[in-house]
Amino acid sequence: MNEPVLGLSAIRRRYVQGRATLDVLRGADLALGAGDVVALVGPSGAGKSTLLHIAGLLERPDGGEVFIDGEACGPLGDDRRTALRREKIGFVYQYHHLLPEFSALENVAIPQLIAGRSKRDARARAVALLETLGLARRLDHRPGQLSGGEQQRVAIARALANGPAILLADEPTGNLDPHTAGEVFAMLLTLARKAGLAAIVATHNPGLAAQMDRRVQLDEGILVDDLPTHATASR
Repeated sequence: MNEPVLGLSAIRRRYVQGRATLDVLRGADLALGAGDVVALVGPSGAGKSTLLHIAGLLERPDGGEVFIDGEACGPLGDDRRTALRREKIGFVYQYHHLLPEFSALENVAIPQLIAGRSKRDARARAVALLETLGLARRLDHRPGQLSGGEQQRVAIARALANGPAILLADEPTGNLDPHTAGEVFAMLLTLARKAGLAAIVATHNPGLAAQMDRRVQLDEGILVDDLPTHATASR
């Protein structure tokens, strides 16, 4: 494997519900290098979303450490963690979470403007990404005017807008019909590999998981490496 871009070391996370304590993660370990595309599998409630939130610095673990490009993130303050999320990490969720009052182009440009890119460059980057995702004729449409698959393609473009090194996707096609899911996932996978991203994609779909390099399964709070997928053998 390449030098780790994202490292999770002995990650622990527990939730207290009344008098009950739920250990969701009990020492999860994972390392991804540039270009590694990994399927995260496991039953509902196993902690996949929690793991992605911790990896994406949206949530702090109760124990263990997250490393991004070798930098330990636990000691970092909120400002530095926010900067790392903005500069290094792209997120795609099951529900697209687009800003409804803005066009597709604006939804992709806004994160770039926040990161300090000029309006001209942000627009050019947004147009290029959306055109690559087959949305050249939908640039000025708002989310409510787009189909579910189109909205998720805009969400993918937004996740890639700032040129992240890491992509975290939580059931990115889980809200789509099978045909549209296949199309959207193929686009996501192609762009992730072309950009050489370290990617974790949580999915319940075994067909989609088989297209990634390998699978890791959450089993009682521990990440267990599965066998390489068919995609690995064919590459």
